Amino acid sequence: MAGLRLGPLLRYLDPHGAATLWVEADRPCTARVRCADGTEGEAGTFQIAGHHYALVALDGLTPGTATAYEVLLDGRPVWPPPDSRFPPSTIRVPGADAPLRVTFGSCRRAPDPTATDALDALATGIAADPAAERPDLLLLLGDQVYADNVSPGTRRWLAARRDLRDAPGAEVADYEEYTRLYYETWLDPEVRWFLSTVPSCHIFDDHDVIDDWNTSAAWLEEMRGTPWWQERVLSGLMSYWVHQHLGNLSPAELADDPLYTAVRATPDGTEALRAFAAPADRDPATVRWSYRRDFGRTRLVMVDSRAARVLEEGRRAMLDEGEARWLGEQMPAPGECDHLLIGTSLPWLLPPLVHDAEQWDAALCAGSRGPRWARIGERLRRRADLEHWAAFPASFELLTELIARTGSGPGAPATISVLSGDVHHAYVAQPFWPNSAPQPTARVCQFTCSPVHNSVPAPVQAGFRFGWSRVGRRIGHALARHARVVRPVFDWRRTGGPWFGNQLMTLTLHGRSARLRLDRARRAGRLRSGPVQLETVMDRPIAPDGTPGSIHPAETRH
Repeated sequence: MAGLRLGPLLRYLDPHGAATLWVEADRPCTARVRCADGTEGEAGTFQIAGHHYALVALDGLTPGTATAYEVLLDGRPVWPPPDSRFPPSTIRVPGADAPLRVTFGSCRRAPDPTATDALDALATGIAADPAAERPDLLLLLGDQVYADNVSPGTRRWLAARRDLRDAPGAEVADYEEYTRLYYETWLDPEVRWFLSTVPSCHIFDDHDVIDDWNTSAAWLEEMRGTPWWQERVLSGLMSYWVHQHLGNLSPAELADDPLYTAVRATPDGTEALRAFAAPADRDPATVRWSYRRDFGRTRLVMVDSRAARVLEEGRRAMLDEGEARWLGEQMPAPGECDHLLIGTSLPWLLPPLVHDAEQWDAALCAGSRGPRWARIGERLRRRADLEHWAAFPASFELLTELIARTGSGPGAPATISVLSGDVHHAYVAQPFWPNSAPQPTARVCQFTCSPVHNSVPAPVQAGFRFGWSRVGRRIGHALARHARVVRPVFDWRRTGGPWFGNQLMTLTLHGRSARLRLDRARRAGRLRSGPVQLETVMDRPIAPDGTPGSIHPAETRH
């Protein structure tokens, strides 16, 4: 009899009642999802490297309703487990006029019973009170697994499988080892239940493959010279396609996807997937990991800010030409939506000192101060992770121009929110254009939330705080002058944070209004073994008076 190894994950869900659910079984079988309202769907498993997966599509769910469901493998019920202590897994389709609640964050290392995990705390709270407010959508903005920084349990598992004295040591080496990371991360009981009942959208960041992935051409050349890198990157892309990317796509997109068709049409799709991953690594323009989702009058554009890079000095770009063109095409036309969400694992607006340092370093690496400074710049780029949008000046300007243009004039969205993670703290940044420039009518903000489950050393916390200070700004300006960098034509300031800890942000969108909340995980009581719960640190409306671009600190709790 077939058994359920991992999942179910509720992935795609649209306002019209279409959905997909992802499962992994322990052998070939037919997976069926049967809903209490009579809606059903089924799909046969496909095989990758000895593992068996299915993505079951549903259609005809009724907007404004919630229905419980069960999963059957070859006709035998396997979910929910008969001894489950959690409420039934349900699919909730928001009504046309209902608020849309979008929870987001990034950087979740493997579960640790001694640490606070914001996603686990959110799941625990909702499971304890099924009638409580819950997200309509979860955005996981990178570093869902850490291939280069594994848990002690996974390290022991790797040591039993191979000699860790051989490269890459106590890091993931192949597809099978990647599956271990996903099991460890998604089998956490509370999170497993939560992901079965709240739809999620994903994008990768560097640790899904390796720290500093695609930071520069010199870095990539060095990695390609190692004997283990090729298998690592292919396995990372293959496992991401299976475990994360497929669920980002709609049923219609899946039906038109030639790779999905190919792996389902053969008894073993491993080679077809490897044949896809190899050029995806060598020539990023051959594949698109970015995607768009529409939720009524809200549009989400999720941008790949890792694999789509052009790394050649003199041509460096966060997005290749095709990807940049695609991004521009996804911007809504006037009157098309009320809210635009741009998801990118790396923040667009950083602390000003960090922004200027990244542009300074990029100019040095490009040779603005000669070969010696270029070598210094490359070392700094890797050591200090100077690789965000600011480190790709042309791409930073492109994204800025798209935001300004889309947010201006009649019919512009009420809000444009750039949602990011990566930097292991949370903040709100607001851009300001000079009076001589056209002023966006949309309320434009950078919302950064990280980590879900990780940490940042105290010296780095101090550094981020200093990066927003007046002294930090002056130092940044001096760096820009040294590298002969032209500074942006607009400015920005921090209007919330920085907040440190394991945390999640939630945007609630209703009509043309929006509200932002930050919840941080903490232990109840003083015992390290006490239950973890979420504490609301900040809860505020975004421009409730309609002032373009403003954020009011009303109703904030610290």
